[in-house]
Amino acid sequence: MRVLIGLLLALGFLAAPAEAAPVICEKYGSTSIQNGRYIVQNNVWGADTAQCIDVNQNGGFTVTQAQHNNPTNGAPAGYPSIFAGCHYANCTTGSSLPMRASDSRFGNIRTGLTYGYPSGGTYNAAYDLWFDPTPRTDGQNTGAEIMIWLNRQGSIQPIGSRVGTATLAGATWEVWFGNIGWNVVSYVRTSTATSIEFAVDTFYSDAVSRGHAQRSWYLTSVQAGFEPWVGVAGLSVSNFSYTIGSGPTDPTPPTAPANLTATGTTSTSTNLSWSASTDNVGVTGYEILRNGTQVGTSSTTGFTASGLTPSTAYQFQVRARDAAGNVSTPSNTVSVTTQSGGGTGGCTATASVQSQWQNGYVIQVNVRNTGSSTINGWTVGFTLPSGHTITGSWNAAFTGTTARNAAFNGTLAPDASTSFGFQASRPNGDTSLPSGFTCS
Repeated sequence: MRVLIGLLLALGFLAAPAEAAPVICEKYGSTSIQNGRYIVQNNVWGADTAQCIDVNQNGGFTVTQAQHNNPTNGAPAGYPSIFAGCHYANCTTGSSLPMRASDSRFGNIRTGLTYGYPSGGTYNAAYDLWFDPTPRTDGQNTGAEIMIWLNRQGSIQPIGSRVGTATLAGATWEVWFGNIGWNVVSYVRTSTATSIEFAVDTFYSDAVSRGHAQRSWYLTSVQAGFEPWVGVAGLSVSNFSYTIGSGPTDPTPPTAPANLTATGTTSTSTNLSWSASTDNVGVTGYEILRNGTQVGTSSTTGFTASGLTPSTAYQFQVRARDAAGNVSTPSNTVSVTTQSGGGTGGCTATASVQSQWQNGYVIQVNVRNTGSSTINGWTVGFTLPSGHTITGSWNAAFTGTTARNAAFNGTLAPDASTSFGFQASRPNGDTSLPSGFTCS
C-alpha cells in the first residue's frame, strides 16, 4: 500500500499535505509561513557552498548545514533570513509595504525576534531594513540599507568606516557608513544580545539626522537573519514579529533648543552651540537652519557652519527631532557676519562616476586646494540634467546642486584634497550625467 501511495504521489494523482516546517537547501529557495505573513529564504547569494535551513512556523528557522569558507575581507556567503514586505518581487501579505518614511503610520512599525548562537564560525546576526526612493517591489533598492548587528563573530566589519556612536533602543551602538551604489548604515551593538524589540524609525531617524537617508524614501522590507562567512550550522531565529500600530506612539515633539550662540566666526565658518532639548522619549538629533533652510544635522549640541562667503550676513536656528520623527519649534535666531577674506586661494572639483545603472548613478567629487594658502571652506556647484534627482549624499551639505564642505573637511592646506559624493536617480534610458563642476 505504501508503495502504491508513493507512486501516486510521484505521478501527481494525490496531493501531498503542505509541510509545516520544510528544510530548504536550494540556493535561493524560500517559503511563506503563517498564511503568507512572513517569508523565510535561504538566500546563498555570495557563495556556491552548501547551506540548508529548517523552517519553523513560529517565525524563524535554524541553519542545519553550512559549509562556507569565504574570506573575511570580502562578502559573506549569503543571508538566510525571514522578512515582511517585498524582496525581488517575492512579497508577503498584510505588511502595508512599501511605505513612505513620512507616512503617519511609519513611526508605529515595530519588529522583534530572538537569536540563537552556536559556538564557532564567522558571522553576524543582523536586521536588514531596505529603503528605496520609489515604492519598489522588485530588484535592487538604491536608497539605504540599514543594518542592525546584535552579534558578530570573527574578523569581520560592516561596509565603509566607523563614523560615530549612538544610544538607541536601550543600547549603545557603533555607527558605520559606506556606499556601494546605495547608502549602507550599520549599527553594531557594543555588547552581544540575543533578542531585541524596537520601532523601525528609532534607527531610521538617526540615519536621517546623519544625512544618510531621507523621509521621502520608502521602506520596502524588514528582514532579519545572519550573514555567514565561515560555517555555521546551529544559528537560529525564532519569534520574529512585524506589526504596525493603530495610532501615533509618540505625538509629542521635543522642546525647542535654547541659548543658541555663535563663536569663532571666520571669513568662511562659525561655531554654533546651544542647550539640549528634552523629549518624553528621547531626542535623536538636531537640524541646523541657515536663513531658514536646513544645511546640516548634529547628534550633539554643537555644529560648525562652514563654506560661508566672506563679509556676508547669515541667520542661524536649530530645531530638535525625536525617534518618532517629531520636530520641535526652532530655537532663538543668532545673526553672524563673516570676516573679510584674505590670502591667495583657489580650488578645483573633479567628478568621477563610481557606479551607474539603468535609472541611477553614484558620483564622487575630489576637491583640491590649488592656491598658496590654506582655505577654510569650499563650495562646489554643478548642473544636474533635467529629470534627475539627488537621493543621497555624504561628506558634504547639499542645497539643490550646491555642495558645501562638512564640518570635518572644510580646511585644506595648499595642494591638499578631500572628497564627497552623491547618488541620483534618472529616467530609464537616460544616460546623461551631471556636468559643469566648479569650486570656490
